[in-house]
Amino acid sequence: MEDNMLRSAQRRITNMSAQLGKRVTNNVLSAQKRTKVLTVESMNPHVRLMEYAVRGPIVAKAGQIEKELKEGKSYPFTEVIKANIGDCHATGQKPLTFLRQVVALCTYPELLNDPKFPTDAKQRAELILSDCKGRSIGSYSESAGVEIIRKHIAGYISKRDGGVPCDYNDVFVSTGASDGIKTILKLLMTGESGNKRAGVMIPIPQYPLYSATNSEYNAYQINYYLDEDNNWGLNIEELRRALNEARPNCIPRALVVINPGNPTGQVLTRKNIEDIIKFAHEERLFLLADEVYQDNIYAKGSAFHSFKKCLAELGPDYADQELASFMSTSKGYMGECGFRGGYCEAVNLDPDVKVQLMKSISAKLCPTVSGQTAMDVVVNPPQPGEPSFELFDKEKQVVLGTLKKKAEMVTSIFNSIEGVQCNVVQGAMYSFPRICLSEKAIQEAQRRGQEPDAFYCYELLEQTGICVIPGSGFGQIPGTFHFRMTILPPLEKVQEVLERFKDFHLKFTEKYR
Repeated sequence: MEDNMLRSAQRRITNMSAQLGKRVTNNVLSAQKRTKVLTVESMNPHVRLMEYAVRGPIVAKAGQIEKELKEGKSYPFTEVIKANIGDCHATGQKPLTFLRQVVALCTYPELLNDPKFPTDAKQRAELILSDCKGRSIGSYSESAGVEIIRKHIAGYISKRDGGVPCDYNDVFVSTGASDGIKTILKLLMTGESGNKRAGVMIPIPQYPLYSATNSEYNAYQINYYLDEDNNWGLNIEELRRALNEARPNCIPRALVVINPGNPTGQVLTRKNIEDIIKFAHEERLFLLADEVYQDNIYAKGSAFHSFKKCLAELGPDYADQELASFMSTSKGYMGECGFRGGYCEAVNLDPDVKVQLMKSISAKLCPTVSGQTAMDVVVNPPQPGEPSFELFDKEKQVVLGTLKKKAEMVTSIFNSIEGVQCNVVQGAMYSFPRICLSEKAIQEAQRRGQEPDAFYCYELLEQTGICVIPGSGFGQIPGTFHFRMTILPPLEKVQEVLERFKDFHLKFTEKYR
């Protein structure tokens, strides 16, 4: 009997050991087989397709070189000059005193008791704080933005447009203009695929936000080419060509216009804008007007005309044309990129669509209230007779006057270099020169697996420390090559950049002749 009990116990132990071994084996195999839930292959394919050249690989390379310079590695230069992005303060522009005073007062209201702050800054801060819950910009605002700030934006738009009415209920504040643009584009998507996708017309060259958003939202990108030989003009017949060619592939929904242009620096004439509006109306396209550079006009004879004003003055035949226009604190003379302040005015929307727009915005709670505060100063600046007006106007004119000088300098010097052609920088913050590359240089780029203008820009970076963005990141007519360079660094630094560039370009041309 004891033998039977012993044998039974041994069998149980053997079975338990076998089961335990099996579980261990299964766990090991399971661990070996298990992969990440999210891989590059399994992730959203539309995000994977996104590209954003302004912060692309060449910028990462520039950052790497900066670190290596600090670590003592030798290069033919002592610093990297980042002329790749429109980040005004990063390149040395000083913040506007009044704007920072108002933001400081709203951020730390105890400063309202400090006699060093001017009364007009305190009055504006009080006005903003009185419309914030708990008198704090740390509280959520309404999803569309602080009401008093939206009212100030509406007043600014109406004044800018010579009295054309603006209803603050048509305005929503956004986290930079980019957020507002993406919000409107999202509404325009069809939710379908294939040739049922929404088609979005964008200029080529374009600001990469638009191509990246089209990829992210699975929209069909309809490229229309700006006319480089006509100072990057926008030709209506080119719009018509692009639209007609795209029709079999999508449902065209929207037309994007950037004025003043980025990266091309052109400023549209009033007649051109009117023709664009008529085209959009005829073709039943929603208009998106990216007007963030509206204060940045430099060339003689150029002037900013808003799409909103031109639309209003075209009369009742166009009164139903849907239009969204965008503004930002990041550009102009302010350059407050980090505050992420922006707004959108959307007019002539279907009332039911407007309800859906507000619902979409509310899902994001609200834009940063400090950014809204900065935007309030932009649209409600000191007026003549107020304590801060003189200093504010002086600082503003210094920024815009210096940008004008740099725009003229860049155009002139680029055009003096053999193999470089640059249209007049009429506005915005960038030049977009065309470079002539030899067949030998193009072949070398192909051998390295790079676009020819990207190869050129990498060589420029590694030989001179100048970081610019190749034109292929913005789009260009096939067979042409460009790069975008900001005009934001200090005047003497821009002069140095141009001298370094000229020396590099002549050596590069000789090497690949």
